Amino acid sequence: MTRPAIEVADVARVRGRPFLERFKATLSYQQLNAFRAVLRCRTAALGGHKDKCVGCQYEPPFSYNSCRSRCCPKCQAQARQRWLDARQRDLLNTNYFHVVFTLPHELNPLALTTPRPFLDLLFEASSQALLEVAADPNRLGAEIGFLSILHTWSSNLLPHYHIHAVVPAGGLSPDHQSWIHTSHPLFLLPIPVLRTVFRKKFLEGLRQLYRKNLLDCRGPATAFRDQAWFEQLLEMLAKKDWYVYAKPPFGGPQHVLGYLGRYTHRMAISNHRLTAFDGMQVSFRWRDYAHGGKQRIMTLDAVEFLRRFFLHVLPKGFVRIRHYGLLSNRFRKQLLPIARMQLASQGNEPLPAPPIPHSELWHCPRCGKAMRVVQRFTAAQLYFARLDSS
Repeated sequence: MTRPAIEVADVARVRGRPFLERFKATLSYQQLNAFRAVLRCRTAALGGHKDKCVGCQYEPPFSYNSCRSRCCPKCQAQARQRWLDARQRDLLNTNYFHVVFTLPHELNPLALTTPRPFLDLLFEASSQALLEVAADPNRLGAEIGFLSILHTWSSNLLPHYHIHAVVPAGGLSPDHQSWIHTSHPLFLLPIPVLRTVFRKKFLEGLRQLYRKNLLDCRGPATAFRDQAWFEQLLEMLAKKDWYVYAKPPFGGPQHVLGYLGRYTHRMAISNHRLTAFDGMQVSFRWRDYAHGGKQRIMTLDAVEFLRRFFLHVLPKGFVRIRHYGLLSNRFRKQLLPIARMQLASQGNEPLPAPPIPHSELWHCPRCGKAMRVVQRFTAAQLYFARLDSS
């Protein structure tokens, strides 16, 4: 993929000062760290290194170090590939569904002021809804396994809190003696039931957080301080249809990893979506899902663009990709082999073992062999090394 002509870092360097002057008082420590990381990524400020091809001995010029921040649009490709290589070992030989759980936008202020407990609750409510409905003997009656991926943004970078769950088409029977397939190839679980259970679990959990004073009702969430108003809002939301959507199977396991690559290890926007930056305004491509998902161009003031971008920095150490049921860390080693065995007994042979992933970060542009780091430089050393080579 070619290097994009415009990057988020370019906007940060040009308009970072007015952005900080306006919003620094409201930015968290993690958001400030993310801003510095994006600003310094692959610049002399982080030092650099020299590489050499193990084959033809080609030596490219100095390379600047990456920030490796999960908030940086330039630093997730290798992390994504390593994660996908690891997940390939967990694939089952069956179709997969994609289920989306979305929170009403009326609750967005609480996500902004109390992100960790609020987003933990989103994971908990959505995962328990799937596990509970799937285990119901009147539905699938099976123990399922799936992974959930958190996204906090919409295509226009505004807050939009939702979970993408990737679910195999079936699960183990309660006694683990058989694999129960979904009743129809295009049907996983009844959406109205999933929606109701998800809504109930989330609102119950939110009330508990409120009673325990674990919600920060300041700033944009000031209105939530009024308990009567809070209860009235929750009663209104309890009568509202929440957005839960299950897409038909997007194919067998051979398609899952490519599909997941679009959802994992992503920040709110990639550099390739930026189309123009004149020093004051930023234009980028987005999809207008209110009008059939049409692709449009949005232009924002650069400071507003940066504000929206850094809204989506998660708390330190927050895990945004989680595994449940058969795929959870607690049961994966025990139950995945049983699931493969039961599928094989029904004619779905286990998938071949994945190849050993390549450890090389990049390859020689001339002969294709691995590149190796032969020398590292601090920022100061890099400055003098470049002087000597010029």
